[in-house]
Amino acid sequence: MGLFNIFRQNKKTSANQAKERLQILIAHERTNRDGPDYLPQLRHDIMQAIRKYVAIEDDQVEVQVEKGSGYDVLELNVTLPEK
Repeated sequence: MGLFNIFRQNKKTSANQAKERLQILIAHERTNRDGPDYLPQLRHDIMQAIRKYVAIEDDQVEVQVEKGSGYDVLELNVTLPEK
């Protein structure tokens, strides 16, 4: 039976896709909840500084804080538009 499973196409059902999306949303909410209080203001200030030079939308900037043992990492991902 295992040999035949190799040739089958693995189709994602809408339920599986919805589950994956929900997991992503929950992970995103957890990072926002556990983040420092100043993170929303920091994100806003960073957006304003970038907008001085490049026209970007809110969803093109992602700010995350990762906590380790003895250190915190601020990760900033900016999707810049193509010219």
